[in-house]
Amino acid sequence: MYMSETGTEPRPLDQQLPDPVTASNVRHNPSLTELRDLASHQETTTEFGSPSYVSDVRSRSADRTKNAVDHEFTAADDALVEDAVELAGERELVCVDRLMGRHPEATFCCRLFVPVEHARLALGWANLFEPSDGREPDLYTVHLPDYEERAIRVLPEIGFTAVLGTDYIGEAKKSFLRLFMYRIKQQGGLGLHAGSKHVRVRDEDGDLQSVGQAFMGLSATGKSTLTSHGCWLDDPEDASMRQDDVCALLPDGSVAGSEATGLFIKTIGLDEDEQPGLYRAATDDSAILENVAVDDDGTVHFDEDRYTTNSRAVVRRDELESADDEIDLDDIDQVFFITRNPLMPPVAKLSNDQAAVAFMLGESIETSAGDPSRAGESIRVVGTNPFIIGSEGEEGNIFHDLIDILDVDCYVINTGYLGEQSKDIGVTESVTILTEAARGTIEWTDDDRTDLTIPESVPELDIEDYYVPDHVDDYDEAIAELRAERREYLAQFEDLRDDIVDAVY
Repeated sequence: MYMSETGTEPRPLDQQLPDPVTASNVRHNPSLTELRDLASHQETTTEFGSPSYVSDVRSRSADRTKNAVDHEFTAADDALVEDAVELAGERELVCVDRLMGRHPEATFCCRLFVPVEHARLALGWANLFEPSDGREPDLYTVHLPDYEERAIRVLPEIGFTAVLGTDYIGEAKKSFLRLFMYRIKQQGGLGLHAGSKHVRVRDEDGDLQSVGQAFMGLSATGKSTLTSHGCWLDDPEDASMRQDDVCALLPDGSVAGSEATGLFIKTIGLDEDEQPGLYRAATDDSAILENVAVDDDGTVHFDEDRYTTNSRAVVRRDELESADDEIDLDDIDQVFFITRNPLMPPVAKLSNDQAAVAFMLGESIETSAGDPSRAGESIRVVGTNPFIIGSEGEEGNIFHDLIDILDVDCYVINTGYLGEQSKDIGVTESVTILTEAARGTIEWTDDDRTDLTIPESVPELDIEDYYVPDHVDDYDEAIAELRAERREYLAQFEDLRDDIVDAVY
């Protein structure tokens, strides 16, 4: 129920929005072909036959986003919501219903309203999720790109988001995934800005075992690359991606996926040799490109930041060899926190308390997907998740309790470089570490100088060449300063338990 500034109680919000079945101003659930036709005036057709579009806004507008749980809504905020609802009844719209998730405890019907002239947004978004089965919507977004003010206003309790003044596809996508994670937390689980993967490998004894892995990382830190990588395994061993961006850790240990038909991948520098699976999907005629450098004749340049370094593509899961038909994991065994902090080793194994610290720190490098003006800066984002609604400290407590109960192994993995870029950690090294961690063949040692549990040996990898203190001048001073910064950062979260704060590494 949305309360107006006068304190009166109007009809429930979903009843104020147009009924797409009967409203004369709404085209309900047009086909993907129809949506592309409606968006043809904005399309440049690529050499692969796929549509490409250029948006005016090219990243999320985090600084213009407010939700009614964490922020006090003013009369101006109320007016923005009221405007969105009113305009939805007046504009010529397309309305698309999709199912987010498949898990019986984590499936929500989502309804997106977009003006007809901006049908490309509905086209991109609709390719990420499965068509609805006709159930009533749980979550609603009214997306009006040509609104005079740029603002995102979220009413979590009633599942409504107004996206105003931005034509970035990612804003529509995250409007629903943000609420997916919020609803999961209300049910006793935890929404994760994470990819998930099922790996089947032979252990030290040669027996096949199944391992469920999750990868937590900010945009453009290598999360999609590691999640979708096939790990160069040969039958009967295999690795398959279950989810790329957002999933839900449930109290029973299962991990529920959210996006069942597509992925929203970053394309800048997409390389056929290093990322063959993602490259093939992005160059299929089913892909939808946004802000990728495309010439008038359709020639695509993934290596050029003509419009932004946050160039994107919606690609279909079924075009990825590494993507599983399933999107859920039955069990979670390992969680990897992806960082690009140059003082961190290629991988370290964490205690439960340290894992909760890693969750709270969310250390990485800012990218153009989040805040282009700060791209390249060191940042910290709780849970590597800029979409948390509610207490961030409480999220850390919940994460600690879940991994403790579920007996999950946690790691921090560096996908960047060591020291002053003196030693790069490439995809080959990271994938080798992930594979051998799944096999259980890494030998670990408690290192006094780093005060971390780091590999003593990793099959197929000269891990001794990646010892961080060898690549950092004045390492002891640098790591002491980093720990002090971490303690100061964690001190701001009043709800975070002391045993987690005391475990800073």
